[in-house]
Amino acid sequence: MITEEIKKRAGQIDEILAGYLPREEGQQSIVIEAMNYSVRAGGKRLRPMLMQETYRLFGGKSRVIEPFMAAMEMIHTYSLVHDDLPAMDNDEYRRGQKTTHAVYGEAMGILAGDGLLNYAFETALTAFDLEPENPGIVRALKLLAGKAGIYGMIGGQTVDVAYSGKPLTEEQLDFIYRLKTGALLEASMVIGAVLAGATRNEQAAVEAAATELGLAFQIQDDILDVTSTQEVLGKPIGSDAKNQKTTYVSWKGIDQARAEVERLSQRAVSRINQLVVRNEFLTELMLYLIHREK
Repeated sequence: MITEEIKKRAGQIDEILAGYLPREEGQQSIVIEAMNYSVRAGGKRLRPMLMQETYRLFGGKSRVIEPFMAAMEMIHTYSLVHDDLPAMDNDEYRRGQKTTHAVYGEAMGILAGDGLLNYAFETALTAFDLEPENPGIVRALKLLAGKAGIYGMIGGQTVDVAYSGKPLTEEQLDFIYRLKTGALLEASMVIGAVLAGATRNEQAAVEAAATELGLAFQIQDDILDVTSTQEVLGKPIGSDAKNQKTTYVSWKGIDQARAEVERLSQRAVSRINQLVVRNEFLTELMLYLIHREK
């Protein structure tokens, strides 16, 4: 079953992550402890999994992908740590346990997020120690930085915060989704392709599929925020309504949201299936994550 295979691979990714987490020592050990607490909280490990499977799709076989997998999960985790802060969504639970700021305090939550972002690049740079001659490493680093920054995830989050409680146009909502959620998914899959030596045309096809995957993933997240329970999701439901956020569900309704998830997911998988290379698990993973229940 796909769920068992995902669980198995997520466990393997956890082992990779454990090897890259900083040691909890020194006078600054409290922030390192908070950083590690955040990463070890679990989760789907979606981004590093997509990165690894795209790398394998194009024939990648070395460990050079691993520091980028760890770095991506650190960046994703830092974004969640900051997203949960009182100044943002003010959530007390994430992945079924207390959020970082709820355990370590707001100030340390901010510092833990900052630490994870910076340490992500320290980690990614160790790829040069593994394959110093790989020309894809520099491009992968540029992708990681760009998709995480003001023209990527932070840009999307900025518009999301700026328009919280205000009506959004379709263009603004699309912008938020493409950057806040889609940017890191795009980076994950394209970095995998780049490090494996995929052509520019292949990279472009992967990025287009990842964009559609990101939109579908976020719309499904909106649906679950309305239809699921805290016990299933591991975090509070109704967060969007509480924070007066316009979402695809509040804008178009549940039925149209579900139809859009289906349309986008089929287009994303079709793009991947049109490539000469094949990775059946990757396409199964994409469909499972889009239609997930948590």
